[in-house]
Amino acid sequence: MTDRYNTGMATRRSVLGDAHVNRAEAAKSDFDLPFQTLITEGAWGTVWADDSISRRERSMLTLALLAATGNFEEIPMHIRATANTGASKDDVMQALLHVAIYAGVPKANHAIKLAKSTYAEMEEMTS
Repeated sequence: MTDRYNTGMATRRSVLGDAHVNRAEAAKSDFDLPFQTLITEGAWGTVWADDSISRRERSMLTLALLAATGNFEEIPMHIRATANTGASKDDVMQALLHVAIYAGVPKANHAIKLAKSTYAEMEEMTS
């Protein structure tokens, strides 16, 4: 593997947690290997590995972009990642309020519902 892949995998594990990455790696197949390599090198080994902004800020940006573009399926994963990125519930709400104003109330509303249920699951797991 390339240095960028190794950096990406380390970053991915740091942000998403070993359990998530281990499940994703176990589900990887020959078919989706090129895609998995692309996101590990590109998203995790380049964008997320860059220290120009904090992981907290990057987490907020990611959640806002996912909500604004209607890519809701990844919001719970990135809400769970806030436990590792340092983005607080208040940070996430501020990001989603921006989505409401600049991208639409229905998108923000749906993202908030997903965030609420994911936070509730996270709290249930720790109690």
